[in-house]
Amino acid sequence: MSSARCFHTASVLTNGKVLVAGGYNNTGGSLITAEVYDLSTGTWATTGSMSSARSFHTGSILTDGKVLVAGGEYNHFGPLITAEVYAPSTGTWTTTGSMSSARTGHTASVLTNGKVLVAGGYSNNSGCSITAEVYDPSTGTWTTTGSMSSARTGHTASVLTDGKVLVAGGPDTNGSSAEVYDPSTGTWTTTGSMSTARAYHTASVLTNDKVLAAGGNNLGIVLDSAELYYSS
Repeated sequence: MSSARCFHTASVLTNGKVLVAGGYNNTGGSLITAEVYDLSTGTWATTGSMSSARSFHTGSILTDGKVLVAGGEYNHFGPLITAEVYAPSTGTWTTTGSMSSARTGHTASVLTNGKVLVAGGYSNNSGCSITAEVYDPSTGTWTTTGSMSSARTGHTASVLTDGKVLVAGGPDTNGSSAEVYDPSTGTWTTTGSMSTARAYHTASVLTNDKVLAAGGNNLGIVLDSAELYYSS
């Protein structure tokens, strides 16, 4: 890449290219820059810079092929409330409506209706957040939705085949807990807990609609364990 980065986002565009945005550089500063990887040539090209430097943000591919970037933090100075949208056709960013809460280390899930669910993360100095909100690309606005039963950051969010969203783990009071969001009602329902409390793990939706949770951290111990979630 043209810049060293960590805690950035990488989004596969509808044209097959990959947009990389933000992150921290070698001096510990948040980056405002973005670049695009072209699989056909194996090369990177710089593209338009974001309006705000950020890391630990989220990047979501919208149904129109644009990319929504939301939240994150700037130079360890606390979470951001802003969001912006990247247009691959022009290589430019446009600011969109700000979230109702500043967040970093949250999750963002594209729902089957094209809206984006953002949940948890650190919000200002209040620690892990219990709140969630939904972005509507047609209006560029955010609407608060039902709050989770547990405050979370470092959790995972997986969109299931029925359109619901499974959220699991994170360093809350019960890092093994999980719950499911129903977009039709805007509510959360607790579901079976993981066998091991974990944060900063991965979660992969398998073709049989099971979800594989692997690795992560448990009170400073790096995990090699994995487990499966059965949605039905």
